[in-house]
Amino acid sequence: MTAAAEKTNLLGMPKAKMEAFFETLGEKRFRATQVLQWIHQRGADDFDQMTNMSKVLREKLKEVAEIRGPEVVYDETSKDGTRKWVMRMDNGNSVETVLIPDGERGTLCVSSQIGCSLDCTFCSTGKRGFNRNLTAAEIIGQVWVARKAFMPFEPGPDRPITNVVMMGMGEPLLNFENVVDAMNLMMEDLAYGISKRRVTVSTSGVVPALDRLGEVTDVSLAISLHAPNDELRNQLVPLNKKYPIAELLAATQRYLARLPDKRKATIEYTVIEGMNDQPEHARELAKILRGLPCKINLIPFNPFPESDFRRPKMSATRRFQNILNEAGYIATVRTTRGDDIDAACGQLVGRVEDRTKRSQRYIAVQQVNP
Repeated sequence: MTAAAEKTNLLGMPKAKMEAFFETLGEKRFRATQVLQWIHQRGADDFDQMTNMSKVLREKLKEVAEIRGPEVVYDETSKDGTRKWVMRMDNGNSVETVLIPDGERGTLCVSSQIGCSLDCTFCSTGKRGFNRNLTAAEIIGQVWVARKAFMPFEPGPDRPITNVVMMGMGEPLLNFENVVDAMNLMMEDLAYGISKRRVTVSTSGVVPALDRLGEVTDVSLAISLHAPNDELRNQLVPLNKKYPIAELLAATQRYLARLPDKRKATIEYTVIEGMNDQPEHARELAKILRGLPCKINLIPFNPFPESDFRRPKMSATRRFQNILNEAGYIATVRTTRGDDIDAACGQLVGRVEDRTKRSQRYIAVQQVNP
C-alpha cells in the first residue's frame, strides 16, 4: 500500500467527523470549520492554499491527510444545457453525474454506487451489474467536481447547483452510512448549504433502511414506484418481492410523519408503452396512494439498447396524467433532458465499465437489511 493510499481523505468528512479527526491530531475543533470552508466553498485541494492556518499545521496535514476527488474522464453538455460527467473512482470503475439546469434551478443527479444490484428491468444501470458502494468522499466528490466546474464560486442566488437528488446510479439506501454523510455535507452551512427540502434521496423500497433514515435525517424523499400493484411491480422492480407496495407506502407514511413540516413524497412512475400506461393503471395508482401526502412525477421511458421496452405515446402519458389530476393529485410529466448524451433518466450507464456477474447482484439483494 502506498503512502498516499494510507492518508485520510478529508473530502467526505462531515463536520462532526472532521472535528474528531482534528482532535486526534491534538488540534482545536474549530480547525474543522476552516478546512470545510476551504474544501467545499472554495474548491481547495491543496493544504498550502489554506493560508489562515499555520505552516506547521499545513505540513502536518500533508503527512496524514489529502483532499482527493474523482477523476473526470468525460464532460459533455447536451444541446438542451444538460451536462454530464463521467468520473473514475479508485478501483478504475466509473460513475455518471448529471446537472440539469432549469431557469434559476440547477439540479445535480448524484450516484451512490458503481452499478446497481436491484436489476430494475427498465433501467440500463442495473443491466451492467453491481461493483461496490461509493465512499462518502466519492459521493460528495461529484458535487465538489460539479461546483468546481463553475468556479469562481460566490455563495448566493446565482449558484449553479440549487438541488441535489440521489437518483443517479445505484440504490442509495443500500449504501446508508456513506450516503447520509454525503447528504449532511450537502446541507452543511460550512459546505454547500443546500436546504433539506432541496436534497432528495430516492429509493426503490428498502423498507428497513427507510425507517432508519427517518431517525437520522429529514431530507426530502422520492419513491421509485413505477407500478400500481404488486404483480406488475414484481416484474419491473424485483425488490418488490421482498418489500411489497403496501409495506413501502406504510414506511413512506412513517417517514413523512417524522418531518417537522408538511412535505410531500415524490412518487416516481416510469411510463412504459403497453406495460403500465393504461387508464386502469392510473385509476389503480390513484387508489393506492389515497391518504399519502405525495405528488406524482410521470417519467416517459427512455429507451436503451439492452431493453425491449418502448417509450409511451405522449397522448397516453397525458391521459394518464389527466386521470391522476382529476383524482386530486398533482401529477407532472418529466421532460426528457440530455438524451443526446445518454444523460436521461434510466440511461446512466453509457461509458461505465462493470464486469460483475449477475449472481453478485442476487447476493446483494439478499443482504438489503442494514
